[in-house]
Amino acid sequence: MEFKESQAIYLQIAELVCDNVLSGLWKPGDRIPSIRELAESIEVNPNTVVRTYAYLQDQGIIQNQRGIGYFLADRAQEVTAALKRQSFVSRDLPQVFRTMELLHMSFDDLRQFHAAHRQNETKEKAI
Repeated sequence: MEFKESQAIYLQIAELVCDNVLSGLWKPGDRIPSIRELAESIEVNPNTVVRTYAYLQDQGIIQNQRGIGYFLADRAQEVTAALKRQSFVSRDLPQVFRTMELLHMSFDDLRQFHAAHRQNETKEKAI
């Protein structure tokens, strides 16, 4: 995993977990990697993963079953989607609007780009 300097590492790891939840790779009730397993796989200090898991527990995305491990909460997908949506609207969307304004792009331009992008994805999957 490559980390950005602009955001705390534990939050970037939390985003990775959230992406796994939203993509369906990890489902509610699934056991997730232990602190040590995740730390080794992404090459970070286990204390960073401890901080990530504490954050995700506070958000209601994961839960710890002592002696067994960490599991996705029953409402993990719903909570994760709400958290990611809030983050996108407050952090990313203002930057998108600013960039669009600077480049004189319209929403129609975005729709055209999106349609072309989806078409390319479909072609790549067919190959």
